[in-house]
Amino acid sequence: MKSKIKWAALGGLVLSFASLIVHLFLAKSTADLVQYTAITVFTEDLTPTLATRKGPAFRKLWGNVKSLEPLHPYPNPRSTYPVAVEQNNGFIYAKISGSFEKIRNSIVDLVAISRLLNATLVIPEIQESARSKGISSNFKSFSYLYNEDQFVAALANDVTIVKSLPPILREARRRKEYQIFKPKSSASLRFYTSEVLPKLKKAKVIGLILTDGGCLQSALPSSMVEYQRLRCRVSFHALQFRPEIEALGKLMVERLRASGQSYLAYHPGLKRDALAYHGCAEIFQDVHTELIQYRRAQMIKQGIIGEELNVDSHARKRNGSCPLMPEEVGLLLRAMGYPPRTRIFLSGSETFGGQRVMIPLRAMYTNLVDRTSLCSKTELANLVGPETPLIPDPDQLLPVKSPNQLKSEWDKSGPRPRPLPPPPDRPIYRHEKEGWYGWVAEKDKEPEPSLNDQREQAHRLLWDALDYIVSVDAEVFFPGFDNDGSGPDFASLVMGHRLYEMASARTFRPNRKYLAELFNTTVDHLYYPPRNWTFAVREHLNKSLAEEGLLKESNLSKTKFFLSHPIPECSCSTVKATDIVHSGNNNNLHLLFEGQDECPKWMQQLRTQEANADEVDSQEDETDLDGQSESEGYNGTDAIPPLEQDEEMDPDD
Repeated sequence: MKSKIKWAALGGLVLSFASLIVHLFLAKSTADLVQYTAITVFTEDLTPTLATRKGPAFRKLWGNVKSLEPLHPYPNPRSTYPVAVEQNNGFIYAKISGSFEKIRNSIVDLVAISRLLNATLVIPEIQESARSKGISSNFKSFSYLYNEDQFVAALANDVTIVKSLPPILREARRRKEYQIFKPKSSASLRFYTSEVLPKLKKAKVIGLILTDGGCLQSALPSSMVEYQRLRCRVSFHALQFRPEIEALGKLMVERLRASGQSYLAYHPGLKRDALAYHGCAEIFQDVHTELIQYRRAQMIKQGIIGEELNVDSHARKRNGSCPLMPEEVGLLLRAMGYPPRTRIFLSGSETFGGQRVMIPLRAMYTNLVDRTSLCSKTELANLVGPETPLIPDPDQLLPVKSPNQLKSEWDKSGPRPRPLPPPPDRPIYRHEKEGWYGWVAEKDKEPEPSLNDQREQAHRLLWDALDYIVSVDAEVFFPGFDNDGSGPDFASLVMGHRLYEMASARTFRPNRKYLAELFNTTVDHLYYPPRNWTFAVREHLNKSLAEEGLLKESNLSKTKFFLSHPIPECSCSTVKATDIVHSGNNNNLHLLFEGQDECPKWMQQLRTQEANADEVDSQEDETDLDGQSESEGYNGTDAIPPLEQDEEMDPDD
């Protein structure tokens, strides 16, 4: 009997040990996937049926803008356009620094300048992703972000591009024997033809250092429209991300569209430099205000800003110079009728103010996600590649004394017994500081970025590239801060790409000044506004989607940043402008299509086939729309369902 009990106990121990081994193995193999689960990220999703997706309610929130459907991308040359030749005036070598959008626009301008000067372009060096910044040795500067081979092949007929200078010129570069220019983003054509071209012909090589987000004026004469189309070919076709970035970006889009859902991309635009440039410090609190003011003082000292340090941030906000805060964006989306379970992708590698400013939006829309919740740590690490471990930051290391030092201190401490000495000042370690801005409480000058900071800056380029892919592919895009006038911005770049690739996609272009006035009229009832306020918001945002919003966007941004509004130069229409004039539509539509070229016959035939495939469904939608009664003469979107209003949480409670 005792032997049986022993054997039973032994069997139990063996089974317990085996169970523990299996548990540890499963825990290790799934640890990297904890950060992403497509099922748990989006809670309480209601999978729309086919009928729902084609119904009028769905189309009002996610469908294309009908009046813009005739616009299609067409960046091909339309006049005499000679092919680039190897025998030219020399080589242009460039170093680029800045944020993701500034780097992209600088590369676009570089290609246009190389074509203008009939020069060979050496693939530019991106300073933020140089080897000295500690990135993976698998990549060079340009290839860290973009596909070099695609870049060279796509522009073969436009510009001769090489990966490096010839050996002789490389030696001259090391000896600094050629001229180096530092052009501004507003540099004129005359500057290049009269000052740069003679030096290029003489030395056969020049260098450009670009830090201003570009090197050529945005607006060009009508006689140089082919250079604007070249800009489109570079930005929207030649500048493709390396395959690993493209693959992960597309995978993120698939995960957002799981279960047949659509998603909205939102870019807050809360970047420290932009906030400092416009004097928006007081809309934040505590240390964030101090950080913005410190950066603004730097900009004034550098001559970037010609204003005073202290300005009325609330007046700037009312003027539309400051971004829409995430809470305001949530209220606008709720007024438009987007339900609480709408999938919202938060794009942008920097959100100044951190997660604290996102709390109200997350309370209204629980399915608010970003790249960290859509990708596992392993997926993001594979994108970065193997990197050499850096020396830890001294602030992160605890002071360690050797045994000899400890013995020496003990011997010198005097006879025993003795009173204990007062405790030494306890050092402040990095993990005890409140984020990366802990220096504000200790010193008056911002420390120089460490090698860790520089590496993280290179990583931000990758995160911005992922967010760019997801934002361009989104069914709806909402910018929190675009066309701010401080240079190329991420939201404007995305909006321009969406306008080029699919003009009819839903891209909101809010007028921040008008919306600030609307918010001021109901400041005491933001979460339960009157119906006329909701109708006013819907009317404005729906107009911003269509021709009225596009015309205002053109007037505001095109002269400063061409890629934010690349039509009519880089597009064509399947409808003749004369047909629109005779159709009796509104005047804004006439103005929008006034300079549009007609699409080639083959393109029109292709679009006609696609239109015929959806004709039956469109007729059904029109019938449903005609049967619906519109509230108070408004024909924008559905009113917010009472049930969804009741489900919202008031953060003030």
